[in-house]
Amino acid sequence: MKRLFILFACLAALGGATIVPVHTQSPAETRLLRFPAIYGNQVVFTYAGDLFTVPATGGVARRLTSDVGFEMFARFSPDGKQLAFTGQYDGNTEVYVMPALGGVPKRVTWTATLGRDDVSDRMGPNNIVMGWKNASQILFRSRRTEWNDFRGQLYLASVTGGPLEEVPLPRGGFGTFSPDGQQFVYNRVFREFRTWKRYRGGQADDVWLHDFRAKTTTNLTNNPAQDIIPMWKGNRVYFASDRDDHGRMNLYSLDLGTKQTKQLTSYTEFDVKFPSMGDAAIVFENGGWIYKLDLATDKVEKVPVAIAEDFDRGRESIVDVSRAITNYEIAPDGSRALFGARGDVFTVPAKYGPTRNLTRTPGVHERDSKWSPDGKWISYISDASGEDEIWIAPQDGRGAPVQVTTGSSNYKYRPIWSPDSRKLLWSDRNQRLHCVDIDTKVQTTVAEATAFEITDYAWSPDSKWVAFAKPEAQGPQRIYLYSLETRQTVAASDAWFNSSDPVFSPDGKLLFFVSARSFNPTYGQTEFQHVYTDMSRIYFVALAKDTKSPFAPKSDEVKIKDEPKVAAPEPKPAAPDLKATAPPQIPTAAPKAEVKPADAKPAEPKKADGAPVVTVDAEGLIERIAVIPTPPANYASLTAVGARLY
Repeated sequence: MKRLFILFACLAALGGATIVPVHTQSPAETRLLRFPAIYGNQVVFTYAGDLFTVPATGGVARRLTSDVGFEMFARFSPDGKQLAFTGQYDGNTEVYVMPALGGVPKRVTWTATLGRDDVSDRMGPNNIVMGWKNASQILFRSRRTEWNDFRGQLYLASVTGGPLEEVPLPRGGFGTFSPDGQQFVYNRVFREFRTWKRYRGGQADDVWLHDFRAKTTTNLTNNPAQDIIPMWKGNRVYFASDRDDHGRMNLYSLDLGTKQTKQLTSYTEFDVKFPSMGDAAIVFENGGWIYKLDLATDKVEKVPVAIAEDFDRGRESIVDVSRAITNYEIAPDGSRALFGARGDVFTVPAKYGPTRNLTRTPGVHERDSKWSPDGKWISYISDASGEDEIWIAPQDGRGAPVQVTTGSSNYKYRPIWSPDSRKLLWSDRNQRLHCVDIDTKVQTTVAEATAFEITDYAWSPDSKWVAFAKPEAQGPQRIYLYSLETRQTVAASDAWFNSSDPVFSPDGKLLFFVSARSFNPTYGQTEFQHVYTDMSRIYFVALAKDTKSPFAPKSDEVKIKDEPKVAAPEPKPAAPDLKATAPPQIPTAAPKAEVKPADAKPAEPKKADGAPVVTVDAEGLIERIAVIPTPPANYASLTAVGARLY
C-alpha cells in the first residue's frame, strides 16, 4: 500500500496541472491595495507584493519595486526624500531603504531569527518597519530573539550602517516617537495579522506612553477594546480601535492635554487597516481601497488608484500542481487516488490510465474533496456560486457536477460521507453541524455550539446516527449522539472531563473516544508545582445495554471432568408369544432434536444492504463508559477498521 501511494503521488506530479486565468482587473480602479504611506502629494503602497506610488489625489500608479519577494510597510523619512520598507530580497525579511521617487534599494539590517522561517510565520512577517525616529534612524520591530509570536522588540537601524540600537522597552509593536524623541507611544502586543474580531480578552492592546527620561509608562486608552497603531502628531495621538457599537476598526484621536478621545471615521462594513502618519494627512486601507484623512480638517477622501501593468504573474499558464496538494485519499477499491490541489480536484490511476481533472475551474476554489463509499461520487466544497457550497461530481468525469447545498453564508469545514453514500455531514464557521441528503437536497442542522466550532464528528455504520464532540460554553467538551430518525440528541460522555475524537466500531456496538481524565501529576524541576501531562486515554461506551465489553475481566479456572457413569444392564426382552396371530409391530426411530449450546450467540441484525443496525439505549449510557487498557498519553485521530482500532 505504501508503494501504491508513492506511485499515486508521482503520477500526480507528472499529470496534475491546472490553468491559471488571465488577470481581468479593470484599469479604471484597482483594489487590494495595502500598507499605504503618505508625504505631501505622494502615496506609496503595496500591491501584488511590490511597491507602487501614486499622487495623493489619485491616478495611475507607478511601480517602484519588481523583486519576486514581498515589499511592504513603506514609510517616508521625515523630509520625505527616502523610503524605508520591509523586503524579502535576499531570502530573509529585512529592512531596506531607497529614494522615495524610485531607485536601488539598500539593505540596512542583517538579522537572525533563531532558525525560524519568518517569511511564512502565521503571525505575519518579521522585521517590520514602524517608521523613523529622525532622518538617519529607522524604527522597526523584530522577533530575532523572541519565540512568542505576540511579542517582539523594537530596534533602531542607521541608514549608514552599524550595530542596531534596542529601544529600552521590554517589548513593543507599532509605535511613534514624540517630536523631540524623548517620549514614545506604542502597543505592547503584536497581533495585527490575526483575524480576531471584537476581541476583548487579555491580548486586546492599549496605547501606552513611555517617557525615556522619567522612565515611566502610562496607559493612555485603557479600554477593553483593541486600540492599535498609535501615531503622534502635535498634541494629538491618533490610533485605530474597534470600540464602537459596530465592532469595526475606525480612526480615533486622543488630545494629550485634555485626555479627550474623538472618533474620526465611522465605517461599518470594513475595518480601517494599517493607518500611517504623513506630514499633513493619515492614509489607511478600508475594503481594499486607500483613503486619506486631512489632519487640518479631519475630512476623509478616497484615493482612486489604477494599476496599468502587464500583470505577468497573473497571465494564463499551465502550472505544475504536484507541490500544492491539499488533501488526498484512495478510492474504495484502491484503483485510483483522489487529490485536491491548487483549487481543483484530480483522480490519478494506480497504474494505467490518465490523470483526470474533474473540475477544471480557473478562478474557482474547490477543496476538501472526498470519495463516496460506493465509489460513484466525489464531493467537494466550491465557491463557484460566490459562497461556500457542497457539490458532487461523477468520479469518472462523465457528467456535470451537482450543487447539493444552497444559501450558504459562511465557511464550511470537512464534509464526510455517510456509509450508505446518501448523505454528507459537515460543520461551519457559525459553530453548527449539518447533514444533507444528496438526492432530496434536504438539509438538517444536527447541532449548534455556543463556545467554539464543532470539529470532531463521525457516522454510525448504519448511517442513522451521528457522533460529535461539542465545545461547551461552561465546562469541558462533551460527546453527543444524534439520531437522524428521531431528531433526538443523547449525551454520550460526562460533563466532568474533556472528550474528543468519537468513532463508531464497525459493528455499531461501541463508540470510542479520547478523554483527558487521567490525573497523575509530577513536580516541576524549577518550581514546586503540580504539572499534569499525558492525561488522555481511549474510552468506549456500549451503545446497547446488553452489549458485553470486549475487555471484560477473564479468569482461568480449573475444569473438573465428570466421573463416567456406569449404565444399568438392560432387561432381557421376553420371549415372543408364538401363538399370537398378529405380527409384532416394529417401532420406528423418532427424529433427533437439534441441540444448541447454551452460549450460542443469536444472529446479528443486519439491514438489507448488509450494514449492522445500531441500537442506542440512552438510559444509563454514560454509566457504561469503560477504558481501553492502554497507558495515559496523547491520543488523537481514532479510526476503527474491522476488529482493530487505529
